[in-house]
Amino acid sequence: MAGIYIHIPFCRKACHYCNFHFSTQLENKLQMVNAIARELTERAPIWQVDPIETLYFGGGTPSLLSQEELNYLLNVVRDQYNLSPTAEITLEANPDDLSSSSLESWQAAGINRLSIGIQSFHEMDLRWMNRAHTAVEAREGLKRVQAAGFENFSIDLIYGTPGLTDEAWMENMEIAIGSRVPHLSCYALTVEEKTALAHLVKSGRMPDTDPEQQSRQFLLLMETLRKAGYEHYEISNFALSGYHSRHNSSYWSGKLYLGAGPGAHSFDGHCRRWNISNNALYIKAIETGEIFHEEEELTKENRRHEYIMTALRTAEGLDLDHYTRQYGLQETKALMDRLNQYQELTRKEGPERLVVNRDRIQLTNEGKLFADGIASFFF
Repeated sequence: MAGIYIHIPFCRKACHYCNFHFSTQLENKLQMVNAIARELTERAPIWQVDPIETLYFGGGTPSLLSQEELNYLLNVVRDQYNLSPTAEITLEANPDDLSSSSLESWQAAGINRLSIGIQSFHEMDLRWMNRAHTAVEAREGLKRVQAAGFENFSIDLIYGTPGLTDEAWMENMEIAIGSRVPHLSCYALTVEEKTALAHLVKSGRMPDTDPEQQSRQFLLLMETLRKAGYEHYEISNFALSGYHSRHNSSYWSGKLYLGAGPGAHSFDGHCRRWNISNNALYIKAIETGEIFHEEEELTKENRRHEYIMTALRTAEGLDLDHYTRQYGLQETKALMDRLNQYQELTRKEGPERLVVNRDRIQLTNEGKLFADGIASFFF
């Protein structure tokens, strides 16, 4: 199975916390769509082995595309690639773009899953984030999505933000649960370098993140959604039964994916490739035939580290039989030695963070608070 990710690098406003590649200058949107279409066409011959099971329009804000632009890119994929008739086709959308007419046209085009960037149902949060939508639009947008007949959709929420009380965080979750949102992606706020938020924190106009608040709200998140019947299938992702994101799950399981558009990444099983994160230079390179990407061949150690990092983040955990087949018995023994060392070092610090269950290493809820550090320890 393989997937395609298409990066649409445009937004109406620059969210203060965001460090993804995008531009608020929309004048060259059509040029960009044509350039992405050309990249998809030129790379198609070497991506004909597997059927394409997932197609994901991310960004940026793909819901800014006109219906003609979206249909054009969809038709390029259908013409040039072996797109499965049962493919999961996701469009990221902002609440202010969820008009009844847009929803109807997206469905007609073949979009069968939406990922909605709500972030918060509280107006105060949306204002400091510099989001383009309001709290009212967030709630009304959900109603329109369901009225339009979209059964498979996800929303993003952010916790651990300045001024977000536990009560307000609970209210965000309760609105999602009450609306029977089938999938939630929930992230702790991070202060990324070179963002407006980083400047605000550095200048003292915004408080830095509070690790205790973030840990507390993450534990609240896990317990609240568990009681509501959601499966915690990856550290940041929760779904009702049958609504796991097939596209994102393919990343975590090491499957192949092609990324088109500026800043997009690809993985062919051996090499990691990433496109230049500059709209003008990307378009120019496509038009003139210049190289617009870099790539690296992953060593066996790179792949081993990536497997540890991604597997530990999932509910299934790290499969020791798979690990042995891929990297050998000696590496598995070394891994188990490191696990024993970690458990010994953290024994007096609180609840157990790792368990071995049926030949799988899995994080406990407490361990999920330290996922990146645990993975690094195994490196």
